[in-house]
Amino acid sequence: MPLSKLFAIYLPLIGWTGLGWLLGRWLPKSAPAYVGRFLFWLGVPIGIVAFLRHTCLSATLWLAPVSAWAAILLGLGAAYLWLRWRRSQWARTTQTSFLLTSMIGNTGYIGFPVSLTLVGPQYFAWALFYDLLGSMMGAYGLGVTLAARAGSSADNLWQPFRSLLINPTLWSFGFGLLSRDVPLPPVAEAVLQHLAWGIVSLSLILIGMRLSQVSSWQNLQPVSISLSIKMLLVPLILGTGLWLLGITGAVHQALVLQMAMPPAFATLVISEAYDLDRELAVTAIATGSLTLLLTLPLWLWLFPS
Repeated sequence: MPLSKLFAIYLPLIGWTGLGWLLGRWLPKSAPAYVGRFLFWLGVPIGIVAFLRHTCLSATLWLAPVSAWAAILLGLGAAYLWLRWRRSQWARTTQTSFLLTSMIGNTGYIGFPVSLTLVGPQYFAWALFYDLLGSMMGAYGLGVTLAARAGSSADNLWQPFRSLLINPTLWSFGFGLLSRDVPLPPVAEAVLQHLAWGIVSLSLILIGMRLSQVSSWQNLQPVSISLSIKMLLVPLILGTGLWLLGITGAVHQALVLQMAMPPAFATLVISEAYDLDRELAVTAIATGSLTLLLTLPLWLWLFPS
């Protein structure tokens, strides 16, 4: 594993996230919400359209969402078995947040930058298909179903599904596929690519701003179990399984890295919407984002491209 690869991702991960943490401490508390809205409605869609123009599409891309759903279900199953084995006395809302943080990864705001830097823009479609058709659907489909059964806000059951349908990321995905072969003037293409990489940096800044607002580090015991399932057990089992099936190289690494991402911010959104254990979700997201710095070298060493 070349040190240049680690340096290439650690520099932006630590640098931009650290800058975001500082900005989050200095700027008004509402600032991350505005940055998040910009990225959600405009920034990330622009990035998807730009990177799709330079990615390789193949008939085997269906493996990405299949791998994502295998990771989601394996994480859910392992977390459920652990709860049954320990005969947990946690409240049902805490158990559900534990399940969510064990199964849904941050394959967008963190997964995209990691994949683009370590695997390359030409394989971005694998990370994109994994996120859109796997993580996003899993969060606002299966995740919401679990939350609605445990939480106290069942009246909001259809709201996440409506949000999913109007999600600009899905629409930009379709537009990007349709327009990827439309030629652009060299200057316009260069500007589009610079914008896309700027959006990647802004996504990491937003992660830092969100982390700066974490006020609780409770629930470390259940969080350590959740992260062990989400960031170690799942990528190890499925990464080995994909390798045994003959899926190797950059495609394999792109899928494993997405599986190994920390819990998604969607777990906090769902926990808040359905009155689950918000503190557990916050602690898992914050701890997982820091743990990623330690686990990335492991996956690059175990599964080189």
